[in-house]
Amino acid sequence: MALMRGSFLCATIAGELSFQEASDGEGGGDTEVMQQETTPVPALSKKTKQPKECFLVQPKETKEGGTKTKKRRKKKITDILAKSEPKPGTPEDLQQLMKDYYSSRRSVIELEELNLPVCPKWVKLRKNHNEKKSVLMLIICSSAIRALELIRSMTAFKGDSKVMKLFAKHIKVQEQIKLLEKRVVHLGVGTPGRIKELVKQGGLNLNPLKFLVFDWNWRDQKLRRMMDIPEIRKEVFELLEMGVLSLCKSESLKLGLF
Repeated sequence: MALMRGSFLCATIAGELSFQEASDGEGGGDTEVMQQETTPVPALSKKTKQPKECFLVQPKETKEGGTKTKKRRKKKITDILAKSEPKPGTPEDLQQLMKDYYSSRRSVIELEELNLPVCPKWVKLRKNHNEKKSVLMLIICSSAIRALELIRSMTAFKGDSKVMKLFAKHIKVQEQIKLLEKRVVHLGVGTPGRIKELVKQGGLNLNPLKFLVFDWNWRDQKLRRMMDIPEIRKEVFELLEMGVLSLCKSESLKLGLF
């Protein structure tokens, strides 16, 4: 009886031990599963960029002396005129320009004769003007666009006087000659080249002319005045030699600077 109780007790203890080990084993498995579930999944690493190739720039060889000389920029007439403030034209400006132009062509006595009367202002004289193929006042500009601007801006000045465009843009010489023959024109605005051509072909008579006005102070996009452009300056002086100088000497014609 005692042996049976002892063996039964041993079997019970062994069963408990085996059940405890089994339970411990199951618990360890659970902890391992929990660890696997709670362990953060490592983020997928971004695709590593391939290192770019690096090139070494060789320094430029400099001349002996160490410092690199800068290339000087040539001065242009537009740069000089941009720095200079626009000043109103004076009679002395025209006189000096005429002497410089004719200094190599005329003698000292002839240069003294170029002291022409210059009128800084012009007065509207049109009451007694009734001659065709002529104008009472002539305004010389550097371009046809500038001539149109002047015609639009002189509405109050011209009043009911007749104004004519004397430039080459879209207008033929023969058409202008016919217009001058048909009607009386008081005021003409144009370029020196076309005016010179009209005088040459007999379409424009300068004898009744009282005032010859130069658009002296206006500047174009390159800040050049009319007399700063070589081609315009040459045509102006050629026009002066076509009877304008003789009219100025007789004091029947006066020059104006606008």
